Amino acid sequence: MNVWSKLLTALRGGVNEMGETLVGSQVLRVLDQEIRDADLELRKSKEALAEIMAKQKLASERVGKGETKVAEYEQYALKALEAGNEALAKEVAEKIAVLETELANEREQAEGFAASVAQLRKAVTQAEGNIKRLKQQVDTVKATESVQKAQMAVAQRYGGSQAKLHTAVESLERIKQKQAERAAKMEASAELAEMSSAEDALESKLRAAGIVPETTSADSVLARLKEKRQS
Repeated sequence: MNVWSKLLTALRGGVNEMGETLVGSQVLRVLDQEIRDADLELRKSKEALAEIMAKQKLASERVGKGETKVAEYEQYALKALEAGNEALAKEVAEKIAVLETELANEREQAEGFAASVAQLRKAVTQAEGNIKRLKQQVDTVKATESVQKAQMAVAQRYGGSQAKLHTAVESLERIKQKQAERAAKMEASAELAEMSSAEDALESKLRAAGIVPETTSADSVLARLKEKRQS
């Protein structure tokens, strides 16, 4: 079974479990391992592709040199024919035949390498796309799993702490009530102090105007005693 078959099998095998148990950790571990294996195979494929591309380049260069060589000897043969040297022209033609045979082999190799490069490039591109999509799916599943676990934990804690939360809210309300009462007392005290201060100021004004008699003082007592003595 190749790596893609294993990946698809693992993914299909995990579908039911995802729906029933929010994705089993075992399925995710299998998928993570398969992705790592696929990445390794992909790197090997790219290395192989690079090697074949290098061979194709060298084969293409040899084809170009072979074509140049054939063209060069064709010119030699033509010149020999122009000079009327049939024997030399034939000898050159034999050389050309050998060169063309070698050239045909080089072309066949270059074409074979080119076909392999095209196939491997297509396979590598598909593999990269498949791995990328699978990674995205696994990441999404992991993120969903984490969020749902967090939601479940919050729900459990909230359900188990309703009584504590209710008690805490009641305590908070009592504290707020006490604070409100304390603030009201402080405001009342301030108002009383302000009223007392206003009354004192008014009494002082009445005394100064002679409307309200002065309260008994040492001077007034002494004056009264002197008057009593004289009488």
